[in-house]
Amino acid sequence: MSLKRTLGTCYYPEHWPEEIWAEDAARMADLGLTWVRIGEFAWSRLEPAHGDLRLDWLERAIDTLHRAGLKVVLGTPTATPPRWMLDRHPDMLAVDADGRPRGFGSRRHYCFSHDGYRAEALRITAILAKRFGPKVEAWQTDNEYGCHDTILSYSDAARHAFRDWLAQKYQSPEALNRAWGNVFWSMDYDSFDQIDLPNLTVTEPNPAHTLDFRRFSSDQVARFNAGQVAAIRAHSTAPISHNYMGRIVEFDHFTLGRQMEIATWDSYPLGFLEDRLEEPPEVKRHYARQGDPDFQAFHHDLYRAVAAQFPSGDLPRWWVMEQQPGPVNWAPHNPAPAPGMVRLWTWEAFAHGAECVSYFRWRQAPFGQEQYHAGLLRPDSVPAPGYHEAAEVARELATAPMVEMAQAPVALVFDYASAWAWAVQPQGQGCDYFRLVFEIYRGLRKLGLSIDILPPDTARLNGYRLVLVPAVVTLSEPLKRALAMTGAQVLIGPRSNAKTAALSIPLPLPPALPGLDVTVSRVETLRPDMPLPMAGAGHVTLWREELEGGAEVLDRDADGRPVTMRAGNLTYLGGWPDPAFLRHLVIRACDAAGVATLDLPPDIRVRQAGKTRFVFNHGPGPVTFDGVTLPPAGVLRQGPA
Repeated sequence: MSLKRTLGTCYYPEHWPEEIWAEDAARMADLGLTWVRIGEFAWSRLEPAHGDLRLDWLERAIDTLHRAGLKVVLGTPTATPPRWMLDRHPDMLAVDADGRPRGFGSRRHYCFSHDGYRAEALRITAILAKRFGPKVEAWQTDNEYGCHDTILSYSDAARHAFRDWLAQKYQSPEALNRAWGNVFWSMDYDSFDQIDLPNLTVTEPNPAHTLDFRRFSSDQVARFNAGQVAAIRAHSTAPISHNYMGRIVEFDHFTLGRQMEIATWDSYPLGFLEDRLEEPPEVKRHYARQGDPDFQAFHHDLYRAVAAQFPSGDLPRWWVMEQQPGPVNWAPHNPAPAPGMVRLWTWEAFAHGAECVSYFRWRQAPFGQEQYHAGLLRPDSVPAPGYHEAAEVARELATAPMVEMAQAPVALVFDYASAWAWAVQPQGQGCDYFRLVFEIYRGLRKLGLSIDILPPDTARLNGYRLVLVPAVVTLSEPLKRALAMTGAQVLIGPRSNAKTAALSIPLPLPPALPGLDVTVSRVETLRPDMPLPMAGAGHVTLWREELEGGAEVLDRDADGRPVTMRAGNLTYLGGWPDPAFLRHLVIRACDAAGVATLDLPPDIRVRQAGKTRFVFNHGPGPVTFDGVTLPPAGVLRQGPA
């Protein structure tokens, strides 16, 4: 199946004199853009005082963009409640784990559990939907849920809502005490009103308590978003989206994906390299102007999976809503992209199935917190380097707008609840769920593999030849049935099916999978400077499980202790593999599955899009691959035009 690819940008008409709107719109259209997102931070201009609605300017902006032939994504402005909102609801602010309010003066200054603010958010959303529902082509709810650590709130509103959530889940304090194991340290409760939030305790709180608080917090995001979706749908048939972020795991994106037609995310490769990855300094220096070769691809695949949760039956619809076009302003270091990288990032998104790539932003702002955040235009409206690369992509799309999509041969299961469980009980410094899954994803990509990411309640694995299930702490019943039925090669572990839903150690001991005679008898975590060498290639690092049982031993450490064990098509991995050991594991699994691997140069990555293979050079110098020398930021299409 194929889908036409388009380009867009993010525009803030409230930032600029109205007399230049038409010129801006004409320039966008001439550049080859299709979509323009507006409105997501404009609440104070839409309603300068409660009930004082001033929507005409927004209608004129939408009409101006439409006259230029552009389509509009209208954002709900609820990520930036105006100052008067705080006067009406002084207790609406989120509170951090140390008990400090997250105050006014930037953005995302609200608690998801505050019913008064939620009602205000639904009110303004309904007003906009009623006025502009017939006029816009798509919607965005709020902006970047979870950015700036804003999911977990320890406010009074959250405390009361959490108690209600627990009462609905457990029905009685006695049932909660049993589930949480509150007999430990005499933590029993007599009523739900006694239960506080899991912060400000003398030492670590009960892990089951903390995990439930994280589940509750995720549910509050879903509740907040669902309310806006319903308010929009009452007046509009246009598709609805939300723009997710990179390495934000504090809420379950798959749940939101089931609410909306489109999943989008905000891709900032250079900022994320500096800000969100554990790579050593020499690696960050090597990719300082290109971005990590795998981080964007991982999120492209992840949000394609989030989009697939909407039960439309069509191709998953996902976009890059904000694509970095130049230096950003928020990372520890903010270099400019190497020439050609904006084009490469755009084509990489299309190769992974993006419907639209939208550049943030149209014009660089000369005021506010993002003055050094580049746009397609400089503050004086002169085109910036990213403008010219966007124009190059637009010319290429004019002759080849279609990119085919097909199921990948390899599937990787990703689970937000496991990220919460690892965060609650890491057991060792550096033992982070996202980090482990991403390192496995990177190892797959280094071997030239294309990957589909799947949610943890996946019930069907048809068509996949290799399935990886790393570190899913509690396997869902649908996934367990799918693993039992699949003929694919399966690599599962470490720490898979290791805990009950209440974060207790289950009996029988993990992984407790039918047909796999393997028992994890003990777990240890390792200092990063004491990896365990394997008898063959590589090491186990950070997380190590001692394995027992009658299954076939495939790999042992240098002391002869089993690290991987197999029964039939199911292999259990009892440790965190370093890159060399992971490569050994994946090549063996691919050989057994009949999946071809490639010996890629370090800076080269590929993505198979139907019958077309895209090849990307993420390195700072030219690289020869498959008889072709790609320049820095080179993009090669192999196969049908």
